[in-house]
Amino acid sequence: MSTMTAAVLVEPGRFEIERVPLPAAGPDDVLIKVAYCGICGTDSHIFDGGFMRHRLPLTPGHEFSGTIAAVGSAVSHVRLGQKVVVDINHGCGHCYFCRRNEVMSCPSVEQIGIDRAGGFASHVVVPGRLVIAAPHEADMRLLALTEPVACVVRSARKSGAGFARSVLVLGAGPIGNLHVQMMRLVGAAPIVVADRSPARAALALKAGADAVVSNMGDLDDTVRRMTGGRGVDLAIESVGLKELYAAALGLIRSGGQIAVFGLAHEGDTLSLPLLPAVLREYGLKGSVAGMGEDMHDALTLLTHGRFDVEPFTRAVYPLERIQEAFDTLRDRPGDLKTLIALPDN
Repeated sequence: MSTMTAAVLVEPGRFEIERVPLPAAGPDDVLIKVAYCGICGTDSHIFDGGFMRHRLPLTPGHEFSGTIAAVGSAVSHVRLGQKVVVDINHGCGHCYFCRRNEVMSCPSVEQIGIDRAGGFASHVVVPGRLVIAAPHEADMRLLALTEPVACVVRSARKSGAGFARSVLVLGAGPIGNLHVQMMRLVGAAPIVVADRSPARAALALKAGADAVVSNMGDLDDTVRRMTGGRGVDLAIESVGLKELYAAALGLIRSGGQIAVFGLAHEGDTLSLPLLPAVLREYGLKGSVAGMGEDMHDALTLLTHGRFDVEPFTRAVYPLERIQEAFDTLRDRPGDLKTLIALPDN
């Protein structure tokens, strides 16, 4: 087999299903036969032309699971046929940032499916050191959630979320729902969620939120009531809207923190009054893709049933219908994740 099937985003808003050359695995690489690849919010930004437009044409997709199809001669920790997931963040491996597991700050970082060809194809070649073996009995659809769960694992670590800390999650979409579940795991309480979608509000309650607000005019009152008037210890912005970031500033307590997580548009800014920031001692903490140990921990949590994955695994489209899957995303708020099923070759 010298070619494979891939979905190529040839321009914003338009995929083409093409036969493309099968990538070859070098000595340090692994060739993965992709089983499922999830559609991420970042993929939606790429599809809309708002992010990485200069990379097109591109085969995106970075939330994937699969099996080993070929192993480079220098790779010894995985074997043919093994189920795997992939840390998509490819840094140099030896600079200051890579050593600290801050790979996205590496001067030479590339992300699989964003900077280079990804998982919306029957096969993808990746550096062997980024491949993580998964349990043989694990469901491939569940494994495709490892990367987004790693993102909320990292955010929880960096924001200092923990036992009995009050949290506001702004946005109950796919990543917002995972934030809610993550906050439950670390013992946060109470957890307040804001989202205008009734369907996603209901899913947030099912995921463990203590209160959900769909009318944004009620949000301040709800937060004050749930926190004794103080405001929350931590607000997580999971949408990427500057209006929500601005709202979060008024909803954290003195000494509280905002987790800067949602992918805002390039050029968006937040007006930060400096004197209140000093006097109230609040902070902002950015967090981006899960990487390194975040991926391993996410895989452990998923394979031990710590996340409710049903709303993330019920919408599955074959690769040949990827255009339809992207076009209908906003019409399916009850599907927290859409998975693309890859063909055999």
